[in-house]
Amino acid sequence: MIIALDGMGGDHAPGEIIAGAIESLSAFNDIHIHIYGDEQKMAPFLQAHDRLTVVHCTEKIEAEDEPVRAIRRKKDASMVRMAQAVKDGEAAAGVSAGNTGALMAAGLFIVGRVPGIERPALAPTLPTIDGKGFVMLDLGANADAKPSHLGQYAVMGSIYTEKVRGIENPKVGLLNIGTEEGKGNELTKAAYDVLAEAPINFIGNVEARDLLTGVADVVVTDGFTGNMVLKTIEGTALGFFSMLKDVYTSSMKTKMSAALIKEDLRGLKKKMDYSEYGGAGLFGLNAPVIKAHGSSNANAIFNAVRQARTMAKHQVCETIRDTIGKGQTT
Repeated sequence: MIIALDGMGGDHAPGEIIAGAIESLSAFNDIHIHIYGDEQKMAPFLQAHDRLTVVHCTEKIEAEDEPVRAIRRKKDASMVRMAQAVKDGEAAAGVSAGNTGALMAAGLFIVGRVPGIERPALAPTLPTIDGKGFVMLDLGANADAKPSHLGQYAVMGSIYTEKVRGIENPKVGLLNIGTEEGKGNELTKAAYDVLAEAPINFIGNVEARDLLTGVADVVVTDGFTGNMVLKTIEGTALGFFSMLKDVYTSSMKTKMSAALIKEDLRGLKKKMDYSEYGGAGLFGLNAPVIKAHGSSNANAIFNAVRQARTMAKHQVCETIRDTIGKGQTT
């Protein structure tokens, strides 16, 4: 299996991207990685490996580039070449830590949508207190959504959770302002009825305050709400650990306490780091495409490659295609 990797995307490219690729090759004997990027810039970080192929690209999509224009004009950009390899069947899946909007555009216009999917969704696995995690979608691919879109999100998230995360009959919840049926705005009220008829284990409405307790294995919402929830969780976690650091460095007594529980604190921080679960899948495309966090280190890239490999091995996109093709969400 070949995984296509954008070697120039992300804050720490290409060094951390290449390090993550090498780590992935060491862990998985059944994959080859084709890494796309500027050969000269990648050279200082490369190691000889019989399952790592460098594909030279002369262009790079920058963070400030307008997504659709960049995809159309920068034909030799590492992200575009990576997506084209997936489209052409040269690679089973693609991974990038680059410009999110550009990757979504590359997914739509190059890799292509599964027939019947109205809108692809951005779907990371977020942490829970028990360490199990939950899939949430959409987290920003589309700001607006229709009830039918949420129905398709629910089906795609359920298939992914069962096949990739190994959770049988996953619980699917609809993010709302209350748990009672009939709560919410026009979208959530109409979406409730759609999800209730979908081929999923729908448990009803769930509230944002319960997300980290593992109330559901899959949580569905529109991209505008989902993106705000994601950034709220990120900000809260960063703020909490910043306050914790202040407490444990405020005096000699607390510094001594911190030394005693240093490994426990490190474990807690790791549990709340969603990059440990992989990247955010672009669900609804013809092949697996994973968006790794822009600040990804080698470990985050490794987890994103692992996720892409698992999606390809378990034929997640094919199952979504078959399920949607039967018209079970309409």
